[in-house]
Amino acid sequence: MGDAFCSDCKKHTEVVFDHSAGDTVCSECGLVLESHSIDETSEWRTFANESNDNDPVRVGGPTNPLLSDGGLSTVISKPNGTTGDYLSSSLGRWQNRGSNPDRGLIQAFKTIATMADRLGLVSTIKDRASEIYKKVEDQKSSRGRNQDAILAACLYIACRQEDKPRTVKEICSVANGASKKDIGRAKEYIVKQLEVEMGQAVGMGTIHAGDFLRRFCSNLGMNNQAMKAAQEAVQKSEEIDIRWRSPISIAAAVIYIITQLSEEKKPLRDISLSTGVAEGTIRNAYKDLYPHISKIIPNWYAKDEDLKNLCSP
Repeated sequence: MGDAFCSDCKKHTEVVFDHSAGDTVCSECGLVLESHSIDETSEWRTFANESNDNDPVRVGGPTNPLLSDGGLSTVISKPNGTTGDYLSSSLGRWQNRGSNPDRGLIQAFKTIATMADRLGLVSTIKDRASEIYKKVEDQKSSRGRNQDAILAACLYIACRQEDKPRTVKEICSVANGASKKDIGRAKEYIVKQLEVEMGQAVGMGTIHAGDFLRRFCSNLGMNNQAMKAAQEAVQKSEEIDIRWRSPISIAAAVIYIITQLSEEKKPLRDISLSTGVAEGTIRNAYKDLYPHISKIIPNWYAKDEDLKNLCSP
């Protein structure tokens, strides 16, 4: 709807725009003031004028700059039903037999997306992992290596670079059979290759115990009060000189201490399963933190008497 001058009514009247025909029609006398107009607005999948709900999806898929054709190649779909068109079936087979230089990349990107979805990672991490794999693949030096480990290592590095780190064990759980040792080797190889290409050290970000704590606490079903106490304890533990312990084992040990001080105590076995840290490693980290418990545990969460009741390592 809008206002325009109608040559038949000889005055400014309200007009109606017919999207299907591209006509501008006078609402008073019905005269077509303009025909075959071009709609310059965004092209959506919902074409009904009477619908107030617009589909926020543009027609067509997005381009992929990592592929040579931008991901806009033509795909011949399979015919519906068992007795489909013979011509479309033949064309689909011929297309599959043709050489597509991006076929390997497309399959690798799908695998990375599947692993990321299983871990609940955001799209920025998927894109970063795909970029890393594309750089490694362009060097043509990864042939003969375990591709599942390469893809998993790309995802691990992407998580580190996006400040959303995941443990190697978590990546291994979605890596299609690749072991932690294979992923570790692939990670070292990829970092070396990227450093050669870029001519500088590849920044992966420093991991902290707090990066894993909230997820570990959520896996154990800890309440908000215990989770808050664990976060404060982890922050204070960084002031203690126990650098030989990995941040993951420190996070697991802090969770063990907090749960032992709460009413809902968690067995060490459950903490080990939720964090992916061995029970012996948690005990050793707890042994290192025990002399500093009064400094790292918040006063509002546990009193000195409660701390004294903790079992000595």
